[in-house]
Amino acid sequence: MASKSEVQSKMKENFTKPKTDEKSSTKEKVTKVTAEQKSVSKYHRRIEKIMAAWSRQKRKSKTWKVVLTIVELALFTAWVLLALEISKQIMYGAMLLLTDVFGVTLNVNATLETVLSAIVYLIDLVITLGIPALIFCERPTRDSLGLRGLFTWTDIGMGVIGFILSMIAALIVTAIAAAIFPWIDMEQAQEVGYDNISGFKDMMMAFLALVVIAPVAEEIVFRGWLYSKLRRHTWAIPAILLTSVAFGAAHGQWNVGITVGVMSVFMCLIREMTGTVYGGMIVHMLKNGLAFYMLFIYGIN
Repeated sequence: MASKSEVQSKMKENFTKPKTDEKSSTKEKVTKVTAEQKSVSKYHRRIEKIMAAWSRQKRKSKTWKVVLTIVELALFTAWVLLALEISKQIMYGAMLLLTDVFGVTLNVNATLETVLSAIVYLIDLVITLGIPALIFCERPTRDSLGLRGLFTWTDIGMGVIGFILSMIAALIVTAIAAAIFPWIDMEQAQEVGYDNISGFKDMMMAFLALVVIAPVAEEIVFRGWLYSKLRRHTWAIPAILLTSVAFGAAHGQWNVGITVGVMSVFMCLIREMTGTVYGGMIVHMLKNGLAFYMLFIYGIN
């Protein structure tokens, strides 16, 4: 039979043993939690580094994207002006070839000027639209050129309103430009050709070239092809401004460029609102019709 002292020692041993085990298990848990925290901390730092590198790369890609967009906008705008100049030089070279090489005598009259004007615009359309289509394998569509459907009463109404507003705005901007830039000759006559008009037939030929052919061709090139390309790469305001600057520069005179540049802003707005160039054609025809009347009928240059 166990003595009293042995029983007490066993009870003491049983009482104290779990405490030791509990302390050791608690230490193990603390050590394990600390290791997990260190592992999580390392993981978080690694994620933060990856996110920082990705953010820097994203900023770089955004910067390059902006730079490439600006370059594309500049190239589209310059291409339209270059294509027009190439078209003129091709026609000029053909005229020299006929007269100097083949000895052909050309009787320069209103009919010939109208035919040559139509050919230049045709060449310009082929170069402007055709070469990029061949290079990038992207054929322009009627929708992309703003030629969807046919003329509507909305187009006619917006064209008339746009013409009135654009003429008022052009007068204001021209007056401001004359005050700021006194070296610009605002009275300089616009070179439109047709210096030897005589008779109704010549008058109709000039009218056909200036009031019909030119507005249709120029609207397809500028508010059709160019504006569509610019609009795909940027917002409406930069596209409108670039198109209008290019349109003004294409006319080769400061005073005329300012007037038609302001007019182009309204034609671009109509293009943006309606999705077609028909309203802009109406504005353009009315403006050229007014100029035709002042030049050839009323007699004011």
